[in-house]
Amino acid sequence: MIQNKNLILDGHKLEWHRDRVEAWLAGERIAPITIDCALTRACNMRCVYCYGQLQANDEKRINQDVIFRFLDDAAEIGVKAISFVSDGESTCSPHLYDAILRGKENGLDMALGTNGILLKSERLSEILPALTYLRFNISAGEPKRYAQIHGCEEKLFEKACNIIKECAKVKKQLGIDTMIGLQMVLMPEFEDQVIPLARLGADLGADYLVIKHCSDDEDGSLGVQYEKYFELTDLLKKAEALSTDRYLVQAKWSKILSRGKRKYSRCYGPPFIMQFSGSGLVAPCGMLFNNKYKNFHIGNIADTSFKKIWQSDRYREVLNYIASDKFDAKTMCGTLCLQHKVNEYIWDLKQGKQVLKDPETKKPFGVNFI
Repeated sequence: MIQNKNLILDGHKLEWHRDRVEAWLAGERIAPITIDCALTRACNMRCVYCYGQLQANDEKRINQDVIFRFLDDAAEIGVKAISFVSDGESTCSPHLYDAILRGKENGLDMALGTNGILLKSERLSEILPALTYLRFNISAGEPKRYAQIHGCEEKLFEKACNIIKECAKVKKQLGIDTMIGLQMVLMPEFEDQVIPLARLGADLGADYLVIKHCSDDEDGSLGVQYEKYFELTDLLKKAEALSTDRYLVQAKWSKILSRGKRKYSRCYGPPFIMQFSGSGLVAPCGMLFNNKYKNFHIGNIADTSFKKIWQSDRYREVLNYIASDKFDAKTMCGTLCLQHKVNEYIWDLKQGKQVLKDPETKKPFGVNFI
């Protein structure tokens, strides 16, 4: 399947949304193209690299009515894609399956990121056709290291492998295009797991493995040693060489080799790709979920409909502030955020180093997940 897809795993897809970019540049209020969110802050793992642990905030109860209202609002105002990927494990929510189906019925492209442990096999044939991609968060290819890195029992490694294999099987049986992916969050001390995981992904029938950096906050709380990534270059190239015409291994080189630095000072990305916490909190990005960043918090979908939040003066006030000279993304944010590649692109547009034009390559897979 991979051989026929233009799959962008290290970059962005904003060029295929020129109309939305032009509207934003003209000062219009635009709906986000993509929203990343979780349905809960709960999680059944304790991954050593978890950024979510740094972003505790006041939690609200996200029930089915709240979720459905949000998905209805998103479709109405022009959001194109929803990925259940954020600061919680959405399979912990009893409403996950109905939420995926409701979003798809609304015309939204839907996606899910999960460790997979709580996924119900009997629901796979129902939800997989509704998902553009299903991405498994797995950062080890061996049971003992899986348990150490993900903070769980070794026996869960086999369970994770079995559900990935089952998803690949169901996908083949249904003849659908849903992308089954694996994601490794790479800290330099996980280097021994790069090759085992790259080989495992092929054995399990996954479509791809993406190897990404580990984000850290502005205080370096997770202790990520970005300089050490450079020592792993040959190892990552060896892993990528395991790619075939049906299975892709891709390192996110642009971030892995960035030393955790930004070239831009303003944050322009959230109007196009926004993040919500599993608490229901609406904020520009995941790096600003913590209660200490309340000045950047916009609202909560458990209290107020997303449509009203989006229409509010507060929404524009916060997004305009982080795009102004009063905000410095180089010093006031954590490293290598979700919006990083979009920010680079918009920064170059604003600086006159990039010209807004139609893309020269074919439309990529999952174009609305920018």
